[in-house]
Amino acid sequence: MADVKSLVCHSSQAAILLLLLVVASVQTRTSKAQLSCTNQLINLNVCAPFMVPGATETQPSSLCCGALQAVQHDCLCSTLRIAAQLPSQCNLPPLYCAT
Repeated sequence: MADVKSLVCHSSQAAILLLLLVVASVQTRTSKAQLSCTNQLINLNVCAPFMVPGATETQPSSLCCGALQAVQHDCLCSTLRIAAQLPSQCNLPPLYCAT
């Protein structure tokens, strides 16, 4: 009977350890994905001369187009979704942009 209890105890400990390793692996991947997205967005700084109000440049440079192409779809969409939610999270009126 003691052998069975010991086996169950070790099996439970092994299962908990495995679960912790899986969680750590997922968190590491998420952190790397966030860092990668951040770097991709930082690289879009080369597009600023074409995007800021009052910009005199009308066409994006090849550097800007290349940086935009390098941004993963999920990264860009998530960033835009978060940016759209910021005003309400800061207790500010929603943004309405004229077309």
